[in-house]
Amino acid sequence: MYVASILGTDVSMASIASWADVYRETSAGKFSAPYHFIDAKDTPPTSCSVNFSRDCTTKGCSISAVANYTSRVQDTSLSATDRMEAMEFLIHFLGDITQPLHDEAEEVGGNDISVTWDSKTTNLHACWDTQMVEKIAGGKNSTATVESFAAQLIAQIDNGTYASQREDWISCVDITKAEDCATQWAQDANALNCQYVLQNDESGMELDGTYYTGAVPYIELQISKGGYRLGAWLNALAAAA
Repeated sequence: MYVASILGTDVSMASIASWADVYRETSAGKFSAPYHFIDAKDTPPTSCSVNFSRDCTTKGCSISAVANYTSRVQDTSLSATDRMEAMEFLIHFLGDITQPLHDEAEEVGGNDISVTWDSKTTNLHACWDTQMVEKIAGGKNSTATVESFAAQLIAQIDNGTYASQREDWISCVDITKAEDCATQWAQDANALNCQYVLQNDESGMELDGTYYTGAVPYIELQISKGGYRLGAWLNALAAAA
């Protein structure tokens, strides 16, 4: 009910989850481009770390954006439109911050690492954002595909592989300490750049093969974490409303 009171009763979270990606490409929304990532100035695969004061620029970053829009969505002095926009940003950025290459400066978060997917040239970041996720989910970004994939992950969270891990994922869900929690989430995802994502020189690799197979458990884990944390964060906001 809380989310519906802000987004509208006929608006689903899935339908607006990618709005921030579209908005950043507009003249009105270009200010928000830096909010989709934090450029961790670390040295993967030798050392991975996120440091808010070191890595978040004056233009902002994903961590500061989560903190800002957590505050704005609660601010009843703002217009309904501003609070709706804050909710849309928040839903999106809690997803972005869980993708390891959104928490990495190396080669512009992997955007400058040229690879191939199914023999077509692309980049490492795009593969982690889209191609590998779609292959795991079983198809393109359609409602049926998303709902089926989500149901599989929810089953793992409720009664499967992730049931014993899920409480650790929400060890920080204090909306009064949004910057601290977002930093923890970014650090958690960034660590995977050393563990797997950037462990070897991926430049020029065909990723639809051994690399993809190894990435599957990490992708499923991160998407599950992102969804579970988002639910917990929204529940905390609702409880405080």
